[in-house]
Amino acid sequence: MTRKLKTNELGRLSVDEFREADKLPVTVVLDNIRSGNNVGSVFRTSDALRIERIILCGITATPPNKEIHKTAIGAEKSIDWEYFKHTEEAVQKLKDEGYRIAGVEQVENSTLLPDFKANADTQLALVFGNEVKGVQQQIIDMCDENIEIPQYGTKHSFNISVSAGIVLWDICNKMRR
Repeated sequence: MTRKLKTNELGRLSVDEFREADKLPVTVVLDNIRSGNNVGSVFRTSDALRIERIILCGITATPPNKEIHKTAIGAEKSIDWEYFKHTEEAVQKLKDEGYRIAGVEQVENSTLLPDFKANADTQLALVFGNEVKGVQQQIIDMCDENIEIPQYGTKHSFNISVSAGIVLWDICNKMRR
């Protein structure tokens, strides 16, 4: 019989240990996300994969926030985050810091996620867009490249928190190889 592990058996880091631990050189940029629940989910995923930070832009809610906390379940306390009123300013700052900027969007000449190359030697910023409008065109224009998640059904997109989970897991897995 297989026994389900208890939380205290999982060997997870404390918030203080997490803050001191090495992170993958990945920054998530949230471009005008409407739902605090989606933001919280991205915090939780980012914590699980031990990325370096999240940048919240425009109308995106910031901690402390009840909706964020509901889905982040405390990850908003472990992940470093910043806020910028304008996404363009955040992306330009990341470019100036030497980050490779990748929008996660369906665009001409996008790179399909399975074909996207990532390694831990390159600082990477991933831009995720609004639930309805996606990543703003002026931000797409600033990106070095764009990643598209292949889809095979009738719907044209995933929820932002699902997209973040798929893309971050894939890229973090590639970086850890």
